[in-house]
Amino acid sequence: MPDKILESFLERQFDEGMSLAAASDSLKLAALDAQHYLAAFECKGLVMGPGGEIQPSDHFEAGIYFAPNHLRRLDPPSVVTWIGPLNIWHPNVRPPYVCLGHMTAGVGLVEIIYQLHEIITWRRFTAHDALNWDAATWANRNRHLFPVDDRPLKRRGLALTFREKEAEA
Repeated sequence: MPDKILESFLERQFDEGMSLAAASDSLKLAALDAQHYLAAFECKGLVMGPGGEIQPSDHFEAGIYFAPNHLRRLDPPSVVTWIGPLNIWHPNVRPPYVCLGHMTAGVGLVEIIYQLHEIITWRRFTAHDALNWDAATWANRNRHLFPVDDRPLKRRGLALTFREKEAEA
C-alpha cells in the first residue's frame, strides 16, 4: 500500500527542488526517480591537487536520497552521498560521506541543497567534529580565505521577486 503522506512530501520536494534549480546559475538538479536526486554545483570550492596543494575547483556533485521512512526516522549517512570530486578539501566531507550538521526526520531537498552549497563554498564548516581532520586543521589556520565563493545559490533578482510575491499574498 503506497504511503500517501510520503508521496505528497516527495512531490513537494521535486517541485521545490526544480524551482530552486531554475532560479540558480550554479545548481543543476536531476531527479533520478521520486526518491533519488543528483545535485551538481557549478561554484568555487576547494580540492587537494595531485601534489598535495589546495586549489580551486568549480564542479561538485552529490546524491540525495529520501528513504521510505524519511519522515519518521533519519539516517544521515544515507541521505547524502558525495559523488565528486573525490579529492574535495573540506572538514565535513570524506567521500562518500558528508556531514551537513544537525538534521531532523523530514528534512527537505531545498534545505539539503543549501547546506551542500554552503559546505562547497566554505560558508559552513565544523572543524571540531570533522570527517577530514587534515582539512579541519588547515581551515583553522586559513579562516581568512572563506568563503571561497560568495555568489548566492539563488539569483538575487528572483529571490526578491519571490519575497515580494509572498508579501502580496
